[in-house]
Amino acid sequence: MIAMKTVEIRKLSTAEMTNECNRLREEIAELRRRIALGEQTDVRVVRNKRKDLARMLTVLSEQLIKEIK
Repeated sequence: MIAMKTVEIRKLSTAEMTNECNRLREEIAELRRRIALGEQTDVRVVRNKRKDLARMLTVLSEQLIKEIK
């Protein structure tokens, strides 16, 4: 997946964002494993995925706070 823009993330529902966060976490873990084994050499991919995850979690927390109020 190409890096999602914040505008695109805000269009997702809370359930979709939660699923996407879980998928990104699994992807990051897999990339780290591949880097450790030497199968993957481009470590920038992990950094980009982590940024996507952080973006997603930020918007998710904003939406959850709005739902509570």
